[in-house]
Amino acid sequence: MAKRIFTDFDGPIMDVSERYYQVYLYCVEKISKSSQTIKVLTKSEFWELKRSQVSEQKIAKISGFSDERSIAFAHLRRATVHTDPYFRYDQLIESAVIGLEAAQQSGTELAVMTMRRRRELDQVLDQYNLRRFFPEDRIFCLSNDYVKTVDTEDKPLLMKYAQANLPPVKQQWMIGDTEADIITAQRFNIPAIAVLSGIRNQTQLEKYQPNHIVPNLLTAINQIIDKDLPYQNDLVDDTVLCT
Repeated sequence: MAKRIFTDFDGPIMDVSERYYQVYLYCVEKISKSSQTIKVLTKSEFWELKRSQVSEQKIAKISGFSDERSIAFAHLRRATVHTDPYFRYDQLIESAVIGLEAAQQSGTELAVMTMRRRRELDQVLDQYNLRRFFPEDRIFCLSNDYVKTVDTEDKPLLMKYAQANLPPVKQQWMIGDTEADIITAQRFNIPAIAVLSGIRNQTQLEKYQPNHIVPNLLTAINQIIDKDLPYQNDLVDDTVLCT
Protein backbone atom coordinates (compact mmCIF):
# COMPACT_ATOMS: atom_id res chain seq x y z
CA MET A 1 0.00 0.00 0.00
CA ALA A 2 1.11 3.56 -0.64
CA LYS A 3 0.03 4.99 2.73
CA ARG A 4 0.28 3.79 6.31
CA ILE A 5 -1.15 5.29 9.47
CA PHE A 6 0.16 4.28 12.89
CA THR A 7 -2.25 5.21 15.65
CA ASP A 8 -1.97 5.04 19.39
CA PHE A 9 -4.84 3.25 21.12
CA ASP A 10 -5.62 5.09 24.36
CA GLY A 11 -6.51 8.66 23.51
CA PRO A 12 -7.16 8.47 19.77
CA ILE A 13 -9.42 5.36 19.91
CA MET A 14 -10.30 4.85 23.58
CA ASP A 15 -11.36 7.49 26.09
CA VAL A 16 -9.58 6.59 29.33
CA SER A 17 -10.71 9.59 31.38
CA GLU A 18 -13.34 7.67 33.37
CA ARG A 19 -10.85 4.91 34.27
CA TYR A 20 -8.35 7.45 35.52
CA TYR A 21 -11.03 9.30 37.49
CA GLN A 22 -12.38 6.14 39.10
CA VAL A 23 -8.86 5.22 40.17
CA TYR A 24 -8.49 8.72 41.62
CA LEU A 25 -11.69 8.24 43.65
CA TYR A 26 -10.49 4.83 44.85
CA CYS A 27 -7.16 6.26 45.97
CA VAL A 28 -8.85 9.15 47.76
CA GLU A 29 -11.00 6.68 49.67
CA LYS A 30 -8.13 4.36 50.57
CA ILE A 31 -5.58 6.99 51.56
CA SER A 32 -7.81 9.45 53.43
CA LYS A 33 -8.18 9.37 57.18
CA SER A 34 -11.30 10.31 59.09
CA SER A 35 -9.50 13.29 60.62
CA GLN A 36 -8.62 14.78 57.24
CA THR A 37 -10.65 17.30 55.29
CA ILE A 38 -10.49 16.17 51.67
CA LYS A 39 -11.68 18.09 48.64
CA VAL A 40 -12.70 15.48 46.10
CA LEU A 41 -12.10 16.89 42.63
CA THR A 42 -14.81 16.72 40.02
CA LYS A 43 -14.01 14.68 36.95
CA SER A 44 -13.50 17.81 34.84
CA GLU A 45 -11.17 19.32 37.45
CA PHE A 46 -9.20 16.11 37.76
CA TRP A 47 -8.94 15.49 34.03
CA GLU A 48 -7.72 18.99 33.26
CA LEU A 49 -4.97 18.53 35.84
CA LYS A 50 -4.01 15.23 34.21
CA ARG A 51 -4.04 16.79 30.73
CA SER A 52 -1.79 19.56 32.05
CA GLN A 53 0.66 16.90 33.31
CA VAL A 54 0.22 17.79 36.96
CA SER A 55 1.86 15.02 39.00
CA GLU A 56 -0.15 12.50 40.99
CA GLN A 57 1.48 13.74 44.18
CA LYS A 58 0.44 17.32 43.45
CA ILE A 59 -3.10 16.22 42.56
CA ALA A 60 -3.22 14.53 45.97
CA LYS A 61 -2.04 17.74 47.66
CA ILE A 62 -4.65 19.78 45.80
CA SER A 63 -7.19 17.28 47.13
CA GLY A 64 -6.07 18.00 50.69
CA PHE A 65 -3.53 15.29 51.48
CA SER A 66 -0.33 15.89 53.44
CA ASP A 67 3.08 15.38 51.84
CA GLU A 68 3.37 11.89 53.33
CA ARG A 69 -0.13 10.82 52.31
CA SER A 70 0.38 12.34 48.87
CA ILE A 71 3.32 10.02 48.30
CA ALA A 72 1.21 7.04 49.36
CA PHE A 73 -1.56 8.25 47.07
CA ALA A 74 0.81 8.41 44.09
CA HIS A 75 2.16 4.90 44.77
CA LEU A 76 -1.33 3.44 45.06
CA ARG A 77 -2.47 5.16 41.88
CA ARG A 78 0.45 3.76 39.87
CA ALA A 79 -0.23 0.28 41.21
CA THR A 80 -3.94 0.47 40.36
CA VAL A 81 -4.54 2.43 37.17
CA HIS A 82 -3.60 -0.39 34.77
CA THR A 83 -5.29 -3.25 36.63
CA ASP A 84 -8.11 -5.31 35.15
CA PRO A 85 -11.01 -4.07 37.32
CA TYR A 86 -10.63 -0.55 35.97
CA PHE A 87 -10.26 -1.17 32.25
CA ARG A 88 -14.02 -1.63 32.06
CA TYR A 89 -14.40 2.13 32.50
CA ASP A 90 -12.69 2.85 29.19
CA GLN A 91 -15.04 4.00 26.46
CA LEU A 92 -14.74 3.73 22.71
CA ILE A 93 -14.54 7.06 20.91
CA GLU A 94 -17.24 6.51 18.29
CA SER A 95 -15.86 9.05 15.82
CA ALA A 96 -12.58 7.12 15.82
CA VAL A 97 -14.33 4.12 14.25
CA ILE A 98 -15.72 6.38 11.53
CA GLY A 99 -12.18 7.58 10.87
CA LEU A 100 -10.74 4.07 10.78
CA GLU A 101 -13.47 3.00 8.37
CA ALA A 102 -12.70 5.96 6.12
CA ALA A 103 -9.00 5.12 6.12
CA GLN A 104 -9.70 1.51 5.29
CA GLN A 105 -12.07 2.41 2.48
CA SER A 106 -9.46 4.75 1.01
CA GLY A 107 -6.92 1.93 0.85
CA THR A 108 -4.74 3.35 3.62
CA GLU A 109 -2.99 0.71 5.72
CA LEU A 110 -3.67 0.90 9.46
CA ALA A 111 -1.46 -0.17 12.34
CA VAL A 112 -1.96 0.29 16.07
CA MET A 113 0.97 1.03 18.36
CA THR A 114 0.28 1.13 22.08
CA MET A 115 1.88 0.86 25.47
CA ARG A 116 -0.87 -1.56 26.52
CA ARG A 117 0.22 -5.09 27.23
CA ARG A 118 -1.12 -7.83 25.00
CA ARG A 119 -3.65 -9.03 27.58
CA GLU A 120 -4.89 -5.46 28.06
CA LEU A 121 -5.35 -4.93 24.34
CA ASP A 122 -6.75 -8.21 23.03
CA GLN A 123 -10.00 -8.12 24.98
CA VAL A 124 -10.83 -4.60 23.82
CA LEU A 125 -10.00 -5.33 20.19
CA ASP A 126 -12.47 -8.22 20.33
CA GLN A 127 -15.10 -6.38 22.36
CA TYR A 128 -15.39 -3.54 19.86
CA ASN A 129 -14.63 -5.51 16.69
CA LEU A 130 -11.48 -3.51 16.04
CA ARG A 131 -9.42 -6.36 14.60
CA ARG A 132 -11.11 -5.65 11.27
CA PHE A 133 -8.86 -2.59 11.08
CA PHE A 134 -5.67 -4.08 12.47
CA PRO A 135 -4.39 -7.43 11.18
CA GLU A 136 -2.22 -9.34 13.64
CA ASP A 137 1.01 -8.20 11.98
CA ARG A 138 -0.14 -4.57 12.29
CA ILE A 139 -0.62 -4.73 16.06
CA PHE A 140 2.34 -3.42 18.07
CA CYS A 141 2.03 -3.62 21.85
CA LEU A 142 4.00 -4.73 24.89
CA SER A 143 4.29 -8.38 25.76
CA ASN A 144 2.65 -9.43 29.00
CA ASP A 145 5.99 -9.88 30.76
CA TYR A 146 7.72 -6.78 29.40
CA VAL A 147 9.36 -4.67 32.10
CA LYS A 148 8.38 -1.08 31.37
CA THR A 149 10.81 1.81 31.68
CA VAL A 150 9.30 5.04 30.36
CA ASP A 151 6.98 5.45 27.38
CA THR A 152 9.35 7.79 25.56
CA GLU A 153 11.93 5.00 25.47
CA ASP A 154 9.67 1.96 25.21
CA LYS A 155 7.51 3.20 22.34
CA PRO A 156 10.40 3.88 19.95
CA LEU A 157 11.38 0.23 20.37
CA LEU A 158 7.97 -0.78 19.02
CA MET A 159 8.40 1.56 16.08
CA LYS A 160 11.91 0.24 15.41
CA TYR A 161 10.46 -3.28 15.23
CA ALA A 162 7.63 -2.11 12.98
CA GLN A 163 9.92 -0.34 10.53
CA ALA A 164 12.20 -3.36 10.37
CA ASN A 165 9.39 -5.83 9.69
CA LEU A 166 6.75 -4.02 7.67
CA PRO A 167 7.02 -3.51 3.92
CA PRO A 168 8.11 0.00 2.92
CA VAL A 169 5.52 2.59 1.99
CA LYS A 170 5.79 5.99 0.35
CA GLN A 171 3.85 7.83 3.04
CA GLN A 172 3.28 7.16 6.71
CA TRP A 173 2.06 9.09 9.73
CA MET A 174 1.93 8.62 13.49
CA ILE A 175 -1.21 9.75 15.33
CA GLY A 176 -1.18 9.94 19.12
CA ASP A 177 -2.03 11.97 22.19
CA THR A 178 1.23 12.11 24.16
CA GLU A 179 4.85 13.15 23.93
CA ALA A 180 5.80 9.46 23.52
CA ASP A 181 3.97 9.34 20.20
CA ILE A 182 5.53 12.58 18.98
CA ILE A 183 9.06 11.63 20.03
CA THR A 184 8.69 8.17 18.48
CA ALA A 185 7.58 9.65 15.17
CA GLN A 186 10.36 12.23 15.17
CA ARG A 187 13.06 9.61 15.78
CA PHE A 188 11.97 7.84 12.62
CA ASN A 189 11.33 10.94 10.51
CA ILE A 190 7.61 10.22 10.42
CA PRO A 191 5.15 13.15 10.59
CA ALA A 192 3.53 13.31 14.02
CA ILE A 193 -0.12 14.27 14.35
CA ALA A 194 -1.20 14.98 17.93
CA VAL A 195 -4.84 14.68 18.94
CA LEU A 196 -6.62 16.56 21.72
CA SER A 197 -8.96 13.68 22.60
CA GLY A 198 -6.50 12.13 25.03
CA ILE A 199 -4.42 12.77 28.12
CA ARG A 200 -2.48 15.87 27.02
CA ASN A 201 -3.81 19.36 26.33
CA GLN A 202 -2.63 21.62 23.54
CA THR A 203 -0.11 23.47 25.69
CA GLN A 204 1.64 20.23 26.65
CA LEU A 205 1.59 18.85 23.11
CA GLU A 206 3.02 22.03 21.61
CA LYS A 207 6.16 21.62 23.73
CA TYR A 208 7.15 18.63 21.56
CA GLN A 209 6.45 20.32 18.22
CA PRO A 210 4.31 17.78 16.40
CA ASN A 211 3.67 18.46 12.73
CA HIS A 212 -0.01 19.02 13.43
CA ILE A 213 -2.42 19.21 16.36
CA VAL A 214 -6.03 18.28 15.61
CA PRO A 215 -9.14 17.56 17.69
CA ASN A 216 -9.33 13.79 17.21
CA LEU A 217 -8.46 10.74 15.13
CA LEU A 218 -11.31 11.30 12.68
CA THR A 219 -10.04 14.78 11.84
CA ALA A 220 -6.49 13.53 11.42
CA ILE A 221 -7.49 10.70 9.12
CA ASN A 222 -9.80 12.88 7.05
CA GLN A 223 -7.02 15.39 6.52
CA ILE A 224 -4.58 12.65 5.53
CA ILE A 225 -7.07 11.21 3.05
CA ASP A 226 -7.82 14.66 1.66
CA LYS A 227 -4.07 15.29 1.29
CA ASP A 228 -4.20 18.39 3.46
CA LEU A 229 -1.29 17.13 5.56
CA PRO A 230 2.26 17.13 4.16
CA TYR A 231 4.38 14.04 4.57
CA GLN A 232 7.97 12.86 4.33
CA ASN A 233 9.06 9.89 2.25
CA ASP A 234 12.41 8.98 3.73
CA LEU A 235 12.98 7.01 6.93
CA VAL A 236 15.99 7.69 9.09
CA ASP A 237 19.05 5.51 8.84
CA ASP A 238 19.46 2.66 11.33
CA THR A 239 22.37 4.48 12.97
CA VAL A 240 20.02 6.90 14.74
CA LEU A 241 17.39 4.39 15.78
CA CYS A 242 16.68 3.58 19.41
CA THR A 243 18.78 0.63 20.55
